[in-house]
Amino acid sequence: MNIKLAYDRDGLDVTLPLNGEHLEIVEPKFVPGLEDSPAALRQALKTPVAGPPLRDAVGPDDTVGIIFSDITRPCPNHLILPAILDTLDNVPNERITLFNALGTHRPNTPDELRGMLGDDPRGGGKIADVYRIGNNNAFDRSTQVLIGTSARGNEIRVNRAFMECDFKLLTGFIEPHFFAGFSGGGKAIMPGMAAEDTILSNHGADNIDNLNSTFGVTTGNPIWEEIHEAAAMANPSYLINVALNADKEITGVFAGNWMEAYLAGTEFVKEHAMVAVDDAFDIVITSNSGYPLDLNLYQAVKGMEAAAKIIRPGGTILIVASCWDGIPDHGLFGKLLMESESPAAVLEQIRTPGWSAQDQWSVHVQVLIQERAEIQVYSDNLSDEQIRGCHLTPCRDIEANVRAMLEKYGSDARICVLPEGPQTIPYVP
Repeated sequence: MNIKLAYDRDGLDVTLPLNGEHLEIVEPKFVPGLEDSPAALRQALKTPVAGPPLRDAVGPDDTVGIIFSDITRPCPNHLILPAILDTLDNVPNERITLFNALGTHRPNTPDELRGMLGDDPRGGGKIADVYRIGNNNAFDRSTQVLIGTSARGNEIRVNRAFMECDFKLLTGFIEPHFFAGFSGGGKAIMPGMAAEDTILSNHGADNIDNLNSTFGVTTGNPIWEEIHEAAAMANPSYLINVALNADKEITGVFAGNWMEAYLAGTEFVKEHAMVAVDDAFDIVITSNSGYPLDLNLYQAVKGMEAAAKIIRPGGTILIVASCWDGIPDHGLFGKLLMESESPAAVLEQIRTPGWSAQDQWSVHVQVLIQERAEIQVYSDNLSDEQIRGCHLTPCRDIEANVRAMLEKYGSDARICVLPEGPQTIPYVP
């Protein structure tokens, strides 16, 4: 049986030694892309879900701060930002700052920004060359300001320059998130524009261990709830979020009052991305949704967690991820794993009271999965040594590895394929 998995830019064609008898392919309910996305974006800003049209909401002398997603996200900034800038044609360029919501991720290069942000609708060339861009630096306390303390005692520090803007506009795209419920919404502010210690507390061990910290759950999810508590402290003026299909086409636009528009978007996404299956599986083959999300192993934990929602104890997850950015070299994800003797050892360290480190959250999710399943990794850009160093099993021949799994679990083994990875969130009711 031939199946195409999302992998890098072009996908990966895989031949599986199966006749389909015990195989289930789970994909998001396909929603066609909007016929004219630029027009739909502009119309949403004129007729929002709640609140006034964008142009009416901005005062004539306001300074405007617009948050956009970094390169790790497939957010169509190149469509969203031109729609906003065109709508705000009454605001001069010098009163607009674009903020890159890096969280603790690496800064994006000038060339990446030119490609990500698209063309200036006012005729000035590339947006990245025309407008002032502020990159969030989570590690420099001097660039942050304390805006409050959350109900659980987390000091909320966010980017000072953004907070000084009169009009604060959030952008992003909405999909189920492996521990924050959904992406989009207040995540633009926290973790996007937050300080490292604020992020570390929100993504801490107690919160990750909470069973409600998972895909599609908001009520009772301590991470989602604190993110939006923090976002409310920042007092966003407006939001525009989009939903995407497997082809990265815009399927829905949600604009206006930041929380009302966002919640409308999460309901739309939940309806199409969450897919029920009858029972758990012995083998789950998944992707990490292809480019750009499968850029490194740190991000690939999202695909692992999507598969983990339906894996039987003792089962095997095989994930394909390009990892053109490596483990990566930046951040502490690889270091935390490689300096530990085993997944159990790193989990013990993460759960030590008072201990915290950048990227511990993705390490935490990975090792929790490994308590109940083996994880195999297929990647053209990681060596066997790198994969084993992260306590994972290398895969160089998918067909051969699946044959070995069938020998292990028997000819009646239940197998699931998630071609689009975490764009589909399967669950057992």
